[in-house]
Amino acid sequence: MNDTFRTFGWPATRIAETAHWAVMLRPAQPVLGALVVACKAPARSLGAAGPEAMADLAAAAAGVEAMLAATVRPAKLNWLALMMVDPDLHFHVLPRYPETREAAGVALPDAGWPGPPRLDAGRTLEADEAAALTLHLAAHWPG
Repeated sequence: MNDTFRTFGWPATRIAETAHWAVMLRPAQPVLGALVVACKAPARSLGAAGPEAMADLAAAAAGVEAMLAATVRPAKLNWLALMMVDPDLHFHVLPRYPETREAAGVALPDAGWPGPPRLDAGRTLEADEAAALTLHLAAHWPG
């Protein structure tokens, strides 16, 4: 795994994996259920991921969508490939919703709704909160 995995707390934040992607809880939660979906291959751009990883991204996305629909119930999902600090290929997945959402004892509003996501909002979860939310989400991963 690359440095981006470590930045986002791997392996403690691991929710699920596909052949080419890992789904992790984002420790800083601007919205409830914020995730990081990171490429396992040593890619620094979307085009460098390769056709197998790109095809497998569909499976990862379907799993993320089903899991979040069952837990956070977002009105929309934003997938951001920013890579401003962590250069390895990864997406920040942000569930978007008009009313505060709660899961595993954590409740957060979407401060940016209905506009752009507010990455400066929300909070970094305590270790026990992150562990509980990670387990809760993983229990809803399809299959």
